[in-house]
Amino acid sequence: MSNQTKIIFTLFFLSLHLQAEEVYATFTVQAEKSANLAFSGSGIVNDVLVDVASIVKEDDILAKLENTDLKAALDIAKTSLKYAKRDYERQVKVKKLVDASKFDAYAFKYESAKAQMAYQEALLDKSILKAPFDGVIYEKSVEVGDVVSGAMIRTIFKIQSLDKRKLILAFDQKYWKLIKEGQTFKYSVDGDPKTYTGKISKVYPFANSSNRKIIAEVKASYFTPGLFGEGYIVIPETK
Repeated sequence: MSNQTKIIFTLFFLSLHLQAEEVYATFTVQAEKSANLAFSGSGIVNDVLVDVASIVKEDDILAKLENTDLKAALDIAKTSLKYAKRDYERQVKVKKLVDASKFDAYAFKYESAKAQMAYQEALLDKSILKAPFDGVIYEKSVEVGDVVSGAMIRTIFKIQSLDKRKLILAFDQKYWKLIKEGQTFKYSVDGDPKTYTGKISKVYPFANSSNRKIIAEVKASYFTPGLFGEGYIVIPETK
């Protein structure tokens, strides 16, 4: 094979083997989960059981409204249901011997009692604020004695996942065909000299027309939400 032929083949294979490319991206750190918590009912705050930096588990009680009246109403509903059930069960035993309309009246009373108890339970639940997931309280704006209104809902706690984070990347839209899930992201966070590595877990299916950026996510841990950083998305070598 002549030298000229060797050169042509070399150039051909080089054209098929493109070097890895790195795409610059900036990011902010966000908690993987976060929520603004508020009472959906109305009343006076009777108990506040957590504070800023409190670590909570899902369904932990965070605060309660004064609910003595709601508990009493629920007790009445439970009693009504107990006796309505007894009456209904007696009628079931002699159903063939009683008038159908009379039996239906007992059945209606029993079903109404069940519905009333469920309603009172729901009202009581609205007086108790629980954690929707495992996390840490990072903002609190309620004290015992505060009045809250279901008609004017206001956030009284903010909660975020304890250690799970996501990096919200922004990169130039011209790379929209190149960036894919699973690609490596090498990055650093402001104030931390260490270089970290993660994988793109999600690419948002739209481009922001105002800044011509596309958003992607990378899962991370422990960084303080709100921090800023930058890095490079590694585009794999292609053949």
